[in-house]
Amino acid sequence: MPVRIAIFGTGGRGAEAYGGWILRHPDRAQVVAVAEPLHGRRDRFADRADVPAENRFPTWRALMAEVNRLDLDAVVVATPDTDHLEPAAAAAERGLAVLLEKPLARDEATLRELEQRLLPMQPRVAVCHVLRETPFWRSVHAVVASGTLGALVTIRHEENIGFWHFAHSYVRGNWRNVATSSPMALAKTSHDMDLLRWLAGAAPETVSSVGSLMHFRKENAPAGAPSHCVHGCPVADSCPFYAPRYYVERLANVDGWPVALLGDDVSREGRLRALAEGPYGRCVYRCDNDVADHQQTIFGFPGGLTASLSVSAFTGQNTRTFQVTGTRGELAGRMDTGQLRLQLFAPGQHELPDLGTELMPSTTGPMDHDVLEWVAAPPRWDEADHRGHAGGDDALTERFVTAVESGDFDAHVTTTLAASLDSHWMAFAAERARRHGEVVRLADVRPLDVSA
Repeated sequence: MPVRIAIFGTGGRGAEAYGGWILRHPDRAQVVAVAEPLHGRRDRFADRADVPAENRFPTWRALMAEVNRLDLDAVVVATPDTDHLEPAAAAAERGLAVLLEKPLARDEATLRELEQRLLPMQPRVAVCHVLRETPFWRSVHAVVASGTLGALVTIRHEENIGFWHFAHSYVRGNWRNVATSSPMALAKTSHDMDLLRWLAGAAPETVSSVGSLMHFRKENAPAGAPSHCVHGCPVADSCPFYAPRYYVERLANVDGWPVALLGDDVSREGRLRALAEGPYGRCVYRCDNDVADHQQTIFGFPGGLTASLSVSAFTGQNTRTFQVTGTRGELAGRMDTGQLRLQLFAPGQHELPDLGTELMPSTTGPMDHDVLEWVAAPPRWDEADHRGHAGGDDALTERFVTAVESGDFDAHVTTTLAASLDSHWMAFAAERARRHGEVVRLADVRPLDVSA
């Protein structure tokens, strides 16, 4: 029998990232109910999933009121960031497995409440830190966990958001304002915090951070710039953030994310109308955004390991790069290409984990030491992919379904609730440090110790 799933929220994440895999695997899982306040969005997805009219609900609360009739096994919580705690708690209290979109909570008080309410239940929750499930980061973790690098000394991690992506999501889009969403350190880099925590094997002790909203400000608007790009912008030809160039020209053949967020009509004419009136056509210097557009954070871990996380809106590529140094070797890579490079300082045979691919000897290092290179990327990986997280969305959804099928949830899911809380507290500590210009002890932010 396929796993019976309800989806709370049919935006890009609920309908495409997770719902898309379910629809492509009807033998494994079935969407039996949908909750979504936007009627058109709800029916578009429900029609694709063949959800009957009586199982289409305007709110998750209305759906949960009929949970017995629906005979559910699991729910996907892909509601807005401000509404994750209550639907997750309601599902967990009914014994349902939960695939929970991050962030778990958008502020410290809500996260602490979630921690105190849900952890005692020992719920079956998989948090959507999808990058852990990509071939790239699983390969990185395998090398680090094997001990090949020796004792870890530093981690340098870079989140290159891409100028167009930042303008879409963090200036014009849903994550632009702390009051309605969360700090950029949480909204964008909770994935990266999770990866650092995963690789380090422990939560950090100290956090320091600097950054600001430097560029996307009203005082930087070109003279004569209108409220919306299509209303006669005088610098349309030279502005990197001119909306029609992105949504109408560059993405002319795309009708999913991010174009689908413009509205129901994704024809050229429909896109232009949406850009003339809606949020995604606004001048990037005339929005109500207040999240930082660049930030650099330093973490101090037990045992002396230090890690840096650099995030910037002003990058040409939308990718992640990293370098891990250890006492016996160095590992570096680039996520969009899947390329990884391992330098081994000591001569002789090396005990390497099975990485599922051929390792190619490269040019030797300056001390004639061994250098190995390989590519860890999913089949058909396209570096221009906007939404698949290098295969992580599909892989996590499949792992979640397998966990529900198996009856041994924790044996299949690494991004459990307990394992994912540290990354959120790290993000809140980074925001405290950035705002107040101080070194923050993680224990002072998160006094409840439930580290995994």
